[in-house]
Amino acid sequence: MKKGLLLVIIIAFFSCKTEKSSNVETFKKPNIVFVLVDDLGYADVGFNGSKYFQTPNLDALAKESLVLDNAYMYPTCSPSRTAIFTGKQSFRTGVYTVPVLEKGTAEENIFSRWTVGKEHPIYAEPLAEAGYKSIHIGKYHIVGPYPEKELAMPFPFQQKLTQPEPGDYSWVETHKKPEIAQYYPEGRGFIKNVGGTFRGDPGFEEGGYKSVAGGYWAPFSNPFIREKANDDWLTDRLTDEAIDFMKSHKTEPFLINLNYYAVHRAIRSRSDALYEKYKNKPVDSVLGQGIGRNAKLRDLAIKYATMVESVDDNIKRVLDFLDESCLRENTIIIFTSDNGYHRMASANKQLRGAKGDIYEGGIKVPMLVNWPEKVTPRRSDVAVTALDIFPTLMDLSKTEDYDSSELDGASIIPLFKSDDKSLNERPLFWHLASRYKHGTCSVIRKGDYKLIQFLTDGKLELYNLKNDASESKNLSEMELGKSKVLLSELVAWRKANNVPLPPNSVLEF
Repeated sequence: MKKGLLLVIIIAFFSCKTEKSSNVETFKKPNIVFVLVDDLGYADVGFNGSKYFQTPNLDALAKESLVLDNAYMYPTCSPSRTAIFTGKQSFRTGVYTVPVLEKGTAEENIFSRWTVGKEHPIYAEPLAEAGYKSIHIGKYHIVGPYPEKELAMPFPFQQKLTQPEPGDYSWVETHKKPEIAQYYPEGRGFIKNVGGTFRGDPGFEEGGYKSVAGGYWAPFSNPFIREKANDDWLTDRLTDEAIDFMKSHKTEPFLINLNYYAVHRAIRSRSDALYEKYKNKPVDSVLGQGIGRNAKLRDLAIKYATMVESVDDNIKRVLDFLDESCLRENTIIIFTSDNGYHRMASANKQLRGAKGDIYEGGIKVPMLVNWPEKVTPRRSDVAVTALDIFPTLMDLSKTEDYDSSELDGASIIPLFKSDDKSLNERPLFWHLASRYKHGTCSVIRKGDYKLIQFLTDGKLELYNLKNDASESKNLSEMELGKSKVLLSELVAWRKANNVPLPPNSVLEF
């Protein structure tokens, strides 16, 4: 048996070597697998310290990858996904938060757009021109439920946008017509869309979060997922789609945009066996994971853990396919999340805030980059952002046929082998011009410091993230020199870019 196993390994090894050498031209451009998990917190994975959530496959991958310890998104999914897709800051696209979450009046908010207009190309478009075959799988969220009406309205809006209630499918027929389909993945560079719509969660059926399936159990209620006889669990089905697409396009460069709906609500248990496993597993008292303040939240924490493990299991399926198909060496894998954890199901006592907050718990996310022999495995403290995805993909594919004049991020390829000084010293900016968990604000993070300026009254908060990761001590009055320098740079950035302020702001710029 040992000799037989060794023979299989040797055959597989030389098979991959032969295929690699015989298809040098075919694989000139790297394949791209971009995995975006929804609401996965920075410490919801083992490789970032969790002792409760089990992610053995991601942990093993992390040891072979560049792990970015300071990877940032916006506090909510809409602006994060828009920034990822377009490479542009929120003030350029008008997407500041999830529209239905906004609070207050038109005096207090610049109410968010939902649909990203065609004047803002997304990365799949130039990649398609460069020969990539691309599929979007899962959550999309950069088209609104009523795009034609929305785009015809004068901006800024005088009231926040709305969406159909779960169980209302009156929009579906219209969304499949060319007028609106142009804003969907298949109108923006992808050749196939599985499950991407305006909705931010999978619970399309009546009851939404309160329904039995919550969108995660078949038959799936998403009208953009074609029913299959073997459907069971949504995360598994989305991975099936990724593998099937790679099988069909393995002789040409491909982009797999695998945007899992997990681990977003509705929170559902993957299986009874996993539920029992986490029910009986010791909690992580350091991070506060698996505890729950009451029986209901404890139940959600357990179910959430089964969803995290399900994502991890499916990452292994993707890796196994790449290995077995001799595609791994020429495939870059980027894994990350769109914002911080949801406080209903997870926790992180070491960071302040959660999803919706501009504090670290809301914007700091797990992120790794894996590409055998092209990326030096290690952990890096260099800060990166959602805005860096677009230029990185262009750089990876050697794609030049796109307008880079309004891209706000930078390629992180210089980090692949060692830390890059220019990336390490650059400032990162956020601008949240609509209210959700807190007031409107602008933020600059530079070096070890992070300065928040609230737009209504100009109030400042300054934190040294190296010494105070939990942002417990506001240094704005104690380190006046640092506050003044960072504020000057933040205001200069707003002024140079003509960044709009809410009507009730006291600030000039």
